[in-house]
Amino acid sequence: MEYKEYKGKNVDEAITNACVELGISADKLDYEVVEKGSNGFLGIGSKAAIIKARKNQSIEDIAREFLNKIFSAMELTVKLDINVVEGEKENTININVIGDDMGILIGKRGQTLDSLQYLVSLVVNKESEKFNRVKLDTENYRERRKATLENLARNISLKVKRIKKPVALEPMNPYERRIIHAAVQGVEGAKSWSEGEDLNRHIIIGPEGGERIFPKKRYHNKGKNPYAKKQKYDNTTPRRN
Repeated sequence: MEYKEYKGKNVDEAITNACVELGISADKLDYEVVEKGSNGFLGIGSKAAIIKARKNQSIEDIAREFLNKIFSAMELTVKLDINVVEGEKENTININVIGDDMGILIGKRGQTLDSLQYLVSLVVNKESEKFNRVKLDTENYRERRKATLENLARNISLKVKRIKKPVALEPMNPYERRIIHAAVQGVEGAKSWSEGEDLNRHIIIGPEGGERIFPKKRYHNKGKNPYAKKQKYDNTTPRRN
């Protein structure tokens, strides 16, 4: 919430005016004195007191206000269940969105949900001294997606052990790549590594001690294997991220 100027004959009156307009008590007001004001001489040359004020919002208030504006614009009727877990170095904000037809909020492979989570993170961390990690979910999508990725990683790991060739997965965000890497570690004889940059960052799953195949051109997620030229590689575990 942005600061707004309030005036009064003195600072106390300016604070009262701000509280009345914002509908809050003085202990919930965040303000700065711009001009203390003066009575002048016999009322001549008097100056009004000016303060810049806004609601003193908690992390939960900031997240809730931002999301309510977004959902109002989307014409979605939802309930927000927000839980803030304070930590020594960072806070975790768990937000569960409850409503009907949440598929529009999730989007393709959770892309809309991820984008909204990113925006909420920007808003709550804008003026916070401690980092706030935001976890936005609806209809238990995160757990369902995690289970899907773990099954995918195990199935592909078994496949590459059988065919003795690596398989490229489609680009994923860092969180989903970590899930894949962790699941592959549980399959003996398979390994995984990441290739590509930015939005094209993706995972390769291959057999231990097999051949690593390098791309001829930049991966573009067209459902085709872009790898052709083969080259031997050692058993050193590639960078995972």
